[in-house]
Amino acid sequence: MKKIGSVLIVLIIVGLLFGTLMGCGGKKETPAKEAQKAEQPAKKLKAGFLYIGPVGDYGWSNAHDVGRKYAQSKLPWLETVIVESVPEGDAIRIIDRLVNEEKCDVIFTTSFGYMDDTVKAAEKYKNTLFFHCSGFKRAPNLGTYFAELYQMYYLNGLMAGVLTQSNKVGYVGAFPISEVIRHIDAYALGVKEANPKAKVEVRWIFSWYDPAKAKEAAQSLVAAGADVLAFTEDSPSVIEVGQEHMKKGKKVYTFSHYSPMQKFGEDSVVSGQLVDWGPMYVKILTDVYNGQKDFTNYDLWWLAAENAALLGGEIGQPINPKFVDLLKSKKIKSKDLGEMNAYDYVMKRYEQVKANQFEPFTGPIKDQKGVERIPAGKKADPAHLLSIEYFVDNVVGEIPRK
Repeated sequence: MKKIGSVLIVLIIVGLLFGTLMGCGGKKETPAKEAQKAEQPAKKLKAGFLYIGPVGDYGWSNAHDVGRKYAQSKLPWLETVIVESVPEGDAIRIIDRLVNEEKCDVIFTTSFGYMDDTVKAAEKYKNTLFFHCSGFKRAPNLGTYFAELYQMYYLNGLMAGVLTQSNKVGYVGAFPISEVIRHIDAYALGVKEANPKAKVEVRWIFSWYDPAKAKEAAQSLVAAGADVLAFTEDSPSVIEVGQEHMKKGKKVYTFSHYSPMQKFGEDSVVSGQLVDWGPMYVKILTDVYNGQKDFTNYDLWWLAAENAALLGGEIGQPINPKFVDLLKSKKIKSKDLGEMNAYDYVMKRYEQVKANQFEPFTGPIKDQKGVERIPAGKKADPAHLLSIEYFVDNVVGEIPRK
């Protein structure tokens, strides 16, 4: 009996030791470790971005990169890689690299001219998702998105119309594509509403980023009598031209483009159009992350109502404080708003577009040849705006054809 009792005692001790050792062996996590493990995302998502210009261009590419950084700060599971200054004819080679070497799950191509290469890439890499900015061609794994600014150009046009003393308003255009034409027309519609006598004259530079050409075009417009300038080009060159003239005593007002540029023309920049890509990138990437295998493609078209398009030459300043009193000294009159000072008029229209209560492209609108393009009382739909290829009747200059 003593032997049996001794054996039982030994077995109990061994069992206890074995259980302790098993517990220390790490087979069961502590509650804290289990909670920490549950909080960690199952996988990362890697996104690649192609930029047409350098991220320091102070314009289009810079605004996209600010949006990318915002998304990265909000999404802990997101990894990103960028390739800047990619020529539009070289996009497919860079996309190959992002897919095969960088192993990107989703790729954003951020220039209109990347469209056809993005379509080819989507066909080639069916397990990769693509999003093309400003385009209209889609596929099962290719979506489109755009933060559209024509409403802001219209508001800037209102201010340009009351500020011009020569009735000559200048515009430096990058490429004669629907996006730029739409912005020029919206700007011109604002000018006409505020000042029916004023005309908008256009100079084309056929480049998204060429500070020297932009400066030359701006100087040419000033020499031709323009005393207000707006533009589509990704540098502050046009603004710097206006600032130089202001310093010399000649009034040349300017409007910022895409990124905050007021610092380059404190005495010249009245306002401008700003874009906030951050929330849009957060939405797209979150949707992709939450349903990578079953993700359904879409086309995003965000305006002032979605806070993608903002008025101003500086964040948080719809109008440069230096020009508020000047605008308050001017008058604008319309059938729906009556007569009020230009500052209040612009801010009222800003409230309306943000609330989807006003559409700048509302007929009657005629082109340069007097042809009615939008009938009285009718609002242009997105399809019309995306494919617009005519100048409204107060624009001077032709649209170059291919």
